[in-house]
Amino acid sequence: MDSLAIITGKPAFDEPLHVGRPNIGDRDRLTARFNELLDRNWFTNNGPFVQEFEQQVAKFVGVRHCIAMCNATIGLEIAIRAAGLTGEVLVPSYTFIATAHALNWQEITPIFCDIDPETHNIDPNCIEKMITPRTSGIIGVHLWGRPCAIDALSKIAKKHNLTLMFDAAHAFGCSYQGQNIGTFGKAEVFSFHATKFINAFEGGAVVTNDDELAAKTRLMKNFGFAGYDNVTYSGTNGKMTEICAAMGITSIESIDRLIEVSRRNYCAYCDCLREVDGIKLLQYDESEKCNYQYIVLEVDEAIFGVTRDQLVTCLQHENVLARRYFYPGCHNMEPYRSHYPHAGLLLPATDRVAKRVVVLPSGTAVNPEMIGTICNKIALVSTNAATVRSLLKETTTTGTAM
Repeated sequence: MDSLAIITGKPAFDEPLHVGRPNIGDRDRLTARFNELLDRNWFTNNGPFVQEFEQQVAKFVGVRHCIAMCNATIGLEIAIRAAGLTGEVLVPSYTFIATAHALNWQEITPIFCDIDPETHNIDPNCIEKMITPRTSGIIGVHLWGRPCAIDALSKIAKKHNLTLMFDAAHAFGCSYQGQNIGTFGKAEVFSFHATKFINAFEGGAVVTNDDELAAKTRLMKNFGFAGYDNVTYSGTNGKMTEICAAMGITSIESIDRLIEVSRRNYCAYCDCLREVDGIKLLQYDESEKCNYQYIVLEVDEAIFGVTRDQLVTCLQHENVLARRYFYPGCHNMEPYRSHYPHAGLLLPATDRVAKRVVVLPSGTAVNPEMIGTICNKIALVSTNAATVRSLLKETTTTGTAM
């Protein structure tokens, strides 16, 4: 019976389809750069490729300063310290755990604010009631590459004399009201991790138009060195390597093609899921620049027939490695779960969205034919919801491995 193949039959794909499988630019250009850096024998410490990468990012975004980092988490930590944040900082709980950890590691308390359930970004209407005399700043997160309510956040920050920064890990190549993400607030931090559509194997960057913050950030990412044998600031090792910068430059050269592929995949998902009840596909604003990297669904169990987690189980059996993002929310992870055991009372939208969202594979490893198969499987799960629930209950009861 075809419906049983969802659970017990041969997987739809022989090889796993991952969320965030790395995109690779021009291999020949990348290999040439590898050979160049080997011939040059300069692997780190602000080499030519790092300098070129910083220049390309700054030019693309439209800022005066780009400081490349070994990863975005270190970039956040350094930017937070360079901006002088202390005490408490307001952040969404619905984000990758690094956003909260970057504060907590510096003994700054992340205060979790609820999200707008339509945008999945921090809700400006929930912020002011969370401000205390210890609050020093706000960190907005441009989740899925869709910008925060930047104007509203800016007004609140100005009214209360707070520093406003942004975690822009998802948002390279995106815009807000026609202006590139990366140009807002005191600073913004990009991720160039392997799972991002533009990657540097592993990497990040702080971008800013604040000259003083940029100078501090450059010192802090290199132990505070201001020239040989001259340490003028407390710092750490946040440097990007030459090989990572070479990959970053190669990725940026392919950005138009990568966005085109991501948009093609997004449109294919939109077309294929249009008639599936109980599935809401997160939409991108076509009037803005978007990278279209994330294919984000919300599952309404009452209409779709099974839970988000049950759908994920079915898809994973088909070798479609869908993911629950960002479940269960930072406030439900340690150490925050112990520190704020009742935080969920103030985060109803966060808890609701975290239980409904699933992210599907996209990027250059996926094509429209594959997308059609994935969407057919999703529709089949809903059509045979009663059978799926029964089979999943049976496997849970008997302990059968999936």
